[in-house]
Amino acid sequence: MPIQVPVEAKRSEGLHRFLNAKSVAIVGMSSKPNSAGHIVLKNLRENNFAGVIHLVGRTAGEIDGLVVQTNIEDLPLGVDLAVLAIPAASVEETLKSCIDRRIGSAIVFASGFAETGDAGREAQERIGALVRESGMVVVGPNCLGFTNYAAGFSITFVGVNKVPSMAEGTTDAVAIVSQSGGLANHLRHGLTSRGVAVSYNISTGNEMDLGLGDFVDHLVDDVSTRVIMIYAEDIRRPDAFLRAAARARAAGKPLVMLFPGRSPHAQEAAKSHTGALAGDYAVMKTKVERAGVHLVDTLDEFLDVAEVLARYPAPSRGGLGILTFSGAFCGIAHDFCADLGVEIPQISPATEAHLKALLPSFISPKNPIDLGTEAVWRPELVGAGVAALLDEPAIGGVAISIPIVSPNHAKSYIEQVVAASAGRTKPLAMAMLGDQLPLPPEFLEIARANKIIVSRSSDRILKALARIVRQPDARQEAEPGAGAPAAPQLPKGTLPEWQGKEVLRAEGIAVPQGRLVTTIEEAEAVASEIGYPVVIKAQAAALAHKTEAGGVMLNLADAVALRSAWQVLEANVARVPGLVLDGVLVEKMSPKGLELVVGGRRDPRWGPVVLIGLGGIMVEALEDVRLVAPDATKAEFVAEFAKLKAAKMLYGFRNSPPVDVEAAAEVAVAIGRLVLRAPSISDVEINPLMVYERGHGAVALDALIVNTGN
Repeated sequence: MPIQVPVEAKRSEGLHRFLNAKSVAIVGMSSKPNSAGHIVLKNLRENNFAGVIHLVGRTAGEIDGLVVQTNIEDLPLGVDLAVLAIPAASVEETLKSCIDRRIGSAIVFASGFAETGDAGREAQERIGALVRESGMVVVGPNCLGFTNYAAGFSITFVGVNKVPSMAEGTTDAVAIVSQSGGLANHLRHGLTSRGVAVSYNISTGNEMDLGLGDFVDHLVDDVSTRVIMIYAEDIRRPDAFLRAAARARAAGKPLVMLFPGRSPHAQEAAKSHTGALAGDYAVMKTKVERAGVHLVDTLDEFLDVAEVLARYPAPSRGGLGILTFSGAFCGIAHDFCADLGVEIPQISPATEAHLKALLPSFISPKNPIDLGTEAVWRPELVGAGVAALLDEPAIGGVAISIPIVSPNHAKSYIEQVVAASAGRTKPLAMAMLGDQLPLPPEFLEIARANKIIVSRSSDRILKALARIVRQPDARQEAEPGAGAPAAPQLPKGTLPEWQGKEVLRAEGIAVPQGRLVTTIEEAEAVASEIGYPVVIKAQAAALAHKTEAGGVMLNLADAVALRSAWQVLEANVARVPGLVLDGVLVEKMSPKGLELVVGGRRDPRWGPVVLIGLGGIMVEALEDVRLVAPDATKAEFVAEFAKLKAAKMLYGFRNSPPVDVEAAAEVAVAIGRLVLRAPSISDVEINPLMVYERGHGAVALDALIVNTGN
């Protein structure tokens, strides 16, 4: 009986055969000398491919000494890689033939699939399902190819180039995995121009089969790769990507990702480029950053952060230390870092005393260190200042922003920086001012030989270092443990408020005193029991907008007001066609506080997140909200509340006292626990959550829960 190989093991083997093929079949060879198939062949020849090359075309013959077969069936069994240089219409049948010949992997260059619309997407999904069932792996369609720089192996139809081989023994290379082939080449040139080795450059295109997560997972085990750069327009299998990110994090291999899609126009551009679905950028951001991915905003930052991490793979958390020759830059840096949300911490008394003994009396030993013109006469102060900042516990990275002065001075400064950074692991970067003024060759030689990061932009090094040193520690999102309480059993659909509040109460969230009644007499009894003033609310799952329907009566001071309001409420809801009430919720009227919103939502692909923000109608008017991982701690939620644009209102604004942020955070923790435990709940919203003065708690005044029943 044959041994059954797990599907994931087969895919891993197929991916290895793809990137390290020893036999290649080029399918779609024509007589045209500059066609895609010819360029693929020329690249193999140019790079001295030592494996076996097979050609398949419509017309039999010979090209470059190789026989052209007219049928894939004529190929030997088990070729490692099939390169499909054929039109989209021929892809499906060709892949079926590849599967029959047990070809390990294939790459599809053709466009004309998901990026063209629904029909193309349907065809792509159908072919992808066929491939996954077969065990063969496929890259593309709509991709430019890939290059393995360790092996000097390149499969692409865009130009013929000699692959620059990566130095043997390299362990600090960057691998590029991109859904855009053109951008991947830009990134590769940007890295190599900085002296950063590149191990792989992989264009994944539309990802009918292999996706970003597959490549990340594979590259985690690659000894030459230290950092993985990812350009994504859609992460089609978030679960696989997050698992791969967890492996990368455990292996100490940082992931840096650029993901356009914050704006509607960017989402539309992605659809027409790689057939990406317009997802929720904010949800994605919450999930990948929780997994430890460095999610950047710009191309410059993409390259800068990747370079820093290639040089410093295990950076420290903390603030920034800054050394300059300009007092003006100190003020500029403070403003810039405040906007970035990174601290420029004060140095410790011990460091201050150490620097004071080294510096002249007119230079203040503080962060930023401004050496003024003194460094012109005493270059050793640069090294002393850099070393002191790197050794400061509160500092996670050091930015140096200085002028060239002269070739000899520049050489002295870089030598001092090299000596100061020796044996220290915190990231360090130099901005040599002067815009496009050429840097002295001897300066560049020393920087390159010692892998010192050099930029011409202070803004860029501050932004890159800030991104890294402020990155929160990654956490794998927790699953409900074996000891967690059972998920609540709920009816399918939107729950009426009274039932939603029962769920909240069971989770330990405070709700107003009161209960559901069906008659005015019961209402009067409840009001008498809990005390006036009270509020009454019509209750039915179908009554989503109670206030608009006239189903809410507030601040009823006594029995007379209650009876009058009951009659008005009954008349109002009677005008809603077909509405049948569960009853009327009678509750104690809550005092005024600050209205917040706390909710949970389940993204169909990324899973649950918790939303916090300013409540009432302001959540829609200002959209001042934060998305947070559902397993975040109370301390993490407190920190997220402080990041709201309207955070001043939480901590005492004008004549208002500080509110109980910790109580609001406890509610958020409970909501996160609920959505993790109950996968059938798609939405939870408490709006408003009335939060009172510090130490006086928070009460859920309204509750919306949607249960899909899945």
